[in-house]
Amino acid sequence: MRMLLVAQPDVDKGSEAIASGNMAKTVQSVIELIKPEATYFAPVRGQRTMIAVFDMDDPGQLPKITEPLFKMGAVVEIVPAMNLEDLQRGLAAIGG
Repeated sequence: MRMLLVAQPDVDKGSEAIASGNMAKTVQSVIELIKPEATYFAPVRGQRTMIAVFDMDDPGQLPKITEPLFKMGAVVEIVPAMNLEDLQRGLAAIGG
């Protein structure tokens, strides 16, 4: 299932992770794990933010994906997401 990941590290712990080199390593390891179709990095509401769209076959992957981000004090959200074709198919199924 296509998922949307939004991760926002704690400002202080994120700064420490950048200084130690752990931020780059953590981000790289998460990207290698989830193999996203798209990944973006931007300041959102004044916080460093990683946004990724990826396929998740097994919810058992959640700890492996989230724990490295939690170590940076990140707030992490992973939610199902649709592209336009998914939306059109879903709307057609309910007669919309």
